[in-house]
Amino acid sequence: MPTYIPPLRDMQFMLHEVFHVVDELKVCPPHADIDADTINAVLEEGGKFAAEVAFPLNISGDQEGCTLDKTTHEVKAPKGFREAYKQYVEGGWPALSCDPEYGGQGLPFVVNGCFYEMLNSANQAWTMYPGLSHGAYECLHAHGTPEQKAMYLPKMTSGEWTGTMCLTEPHCGTDLGLLRTKAEPQADGTYRITGQKIFISAGEHDLAENIVHLVLARLPDAPQGSKGISLFLVPKFRVNADGSLGDRNAIYCGGLEHKMGIHGNATAQMILDGAVGTLVGQPNKGLQAMFVMMNAARLGVGNQSVGLTEVAFQNALAYAKDRIQMRSLSGPKAKDKPADPIIVHPDVRKMLLTAKAYAEGGRALLTFCALLLDKELHHPDDKVRKDSAELLALLTPIAKAFLTDNGWEATVMCQQVFGGHGYIKEWGMEQYVRDARINMIYEGTNTVQSLDLLGRKVLANNGATLRKFGKLVGALVEEEGVNEKMAEFINPLAYLGEQMTKFTTEIGFKGFQNPDEVGAAAVDYLRVAGHLVFGYFFARMASVALKQIAAGSTDPFYTAKLQTARFYFAKLFPETATRMRTARAGSHALMDTDAALA
Repeated sequence: MPTYIPPLRDMQFMLHEVFHVVDELKVCPPHADIDADTINAVLEEGGKFAAEVAFPLNISGDQEGCTLDKTTHEVKAPKGFREAYKQYVEGGWPALSCDPEYGGQGLPFVVNGCFYEMLNSANQAWTMYPGLSHGAYECLHAHGTPEQKAMYLPKMTSGEWTGTMCLTEPHCGTDLGLLRTKAEPQADGTYRITGQKIFISAGEHDLAENIVHLVLARLPDAPQGSKGISLFLVPKFRVNADGSLGDRNAIYCGGLEHKMGIHGNATAQMILDGAVGTLVGQPNKGLQAMFVMMNAARLGVGNQSVGLTEVAFQNALAYAKDRIQMRSLSGPKAKDKPADPIIVHPDVRKMLLTAKAYAEGGRALLTFCALLLDKELHHPDDKVRKDSAELLALLTPIAKAFLTDNGWEATVMCQQVFGGHGYIKEWGMEQYVRDARINMIYEGTNTVQSLDLLGRKVLANNGATLRKFGKLVGALVEEEGVNEKMAEFINPLAYLGEQMTKFTTEIGFKGFQNPDEVGAAAVDYLRVAGHLVFGYFFARMASVALKQIAAGSTDPFYTAKLQTARFYFAKLFPETATRMRTARAGSHALMDTDAALA
């Protein structure tokens, strides 16, 4: 059976020693009173909930799955999920980062993100029930009418009601301009919505008394394509004027998807048969409103993979220390045993260190993204808010795609550490692999994220936003460039930073001549950009560790951090050279292949 220990020490390192979040956030009026002790205490309690309440339900939830009563269209989550959610609500966890105006605790998003990483390590399937609600909450908070906010946000803040996003239809996924769900205006200002949605995570369940669905649909006079999409709030139960629940709405679960993983979460096919909804935002401007939720979800999916990477690493490391197999190539290490623990073998260490580096690098990126979000929303300086928003937009597709690609690779490697036992259910590793696989597909496939990064976030403004991140890299290189102890981290980072400008310009010029060149290079480009980001953060982490050691610290944590950073730059960072070469190979070898694909 797997185990899990919340990585509180590394979270505290990221929050307080690398990013200095308290100092960064104290200038923001809502967080003027925040302090490190409060953050640490919240995360310690959050870790207990994750490890003691959510984690024990992970394997049983996967084995039992969800059940649909086709007569009533009601879905039951696995045994224990409802009770765990009740504890989650009673503990005030849904309100952690929500607006105090609606009953929230008003803590920074960066704290909530750390809490959710632990939940995702403990039980991704369970965590998706409350997790989807955060995006729905943020969407309504940003675009809802005063009446919608007053009626729905307090209940979503408390966790009494959960939320979903209903986008995908059987004939269209990412290309939402093809959707057919219709919304007919009614005399009372509501709309009757008819259509079918699929792949709706937590679309129907018994954890909460109401589910608030945010549904994309078309008005009768809507323009074709994505410019004709509106967003509607469609509750499972209609809500009376006094806030009490009314009649059952005509939105129901027509079926549950049979999936490779995350069996404990209800991935529902939702039928809308004249369901009553209200408009969110402006007519035909639904995508703009939904992007609030989609962007939150993209960061959330990256968080899911970091969580799975962490728990898979912990269990693979424990197994590698215990399992004996063969002797070390350099001579016996455990002379009192008939064989050595497999952790002595170089390739086993490579797999373990890959997972460790991807967990710690991903944690750094997500912490930085959450801090940017807090500053975008609350910093008193308009320029800081705009710069934070711009950087966050650049990093969001990287956080989604790079972290989920890494999560898949890491969980597979951790399964490999177990050998044949990794293929057996009782060890839990095969579930982490199955659960991790969906994250590369969710919220736009990773190819779509790559196109978003290269096409929209980089080339669309001639690399202006990328240069802003480049300035962060340049400042670190200038600061640490004369430090000989940092050379092994700074030199490769500086070199890639210089190469990135030339690489981007080259791809952009080729794409201007032939747009397929952008499509052919995009996935490779995102991997290179991801390593540039990781390299920057690992260099920062190494700098902090070196300073602590120089100051006399004997804490092995800092030595471990340096060793992980060295491994990352030696064994993982060089992927950039291969990726730049394959990106430069162009589209010809892909598109001039009609005979091969006949």
